[in-house]
Amino acid sequence: MSVESIPKDLRNLRACLLCSMVKTFEQFEFDGCDNCEEYLGIKGNRDLVYDCTSSNFDGLISAMNPEDSWVCKWQRINRYTKGVYAISVSGRLPQGIVRELKSRGIIYKSRDTSTR
Repeated sequence: MSVESIPKDLRNLRACLLCSMVKTFEQFEFDGCDNCEEYLGIKGNRDLVYDCTSSNFDGLISAMNPEDSWVCKWQRINRYTKGVYAISVSGRLPQGIVRELKSRGIIYKSRDTSTR
């Protein structure tokens, strides 16, 4: 797990609405999302960090070996990088981003368990 992926503080934590990775706002702004940067392009864009992440999430999972973890398989994060992930994330990506993802062949499923 890279040091950049671990939240450095428990304040200002946010979870990616696409993959549920948890970092501080500043980490998302400076480094982007380790799993989704290629699709979301949030690095260096404060507005996109607000749009593509949420401060409203439940639970934390620390994933050291996501590919071997049944918890990561259950959470659909077993193909993501090592890091800290939320169990559920409240919020939805903006429709424009969802359309862009769909045009790239990526199906967006909300990680908000209250809407399932």
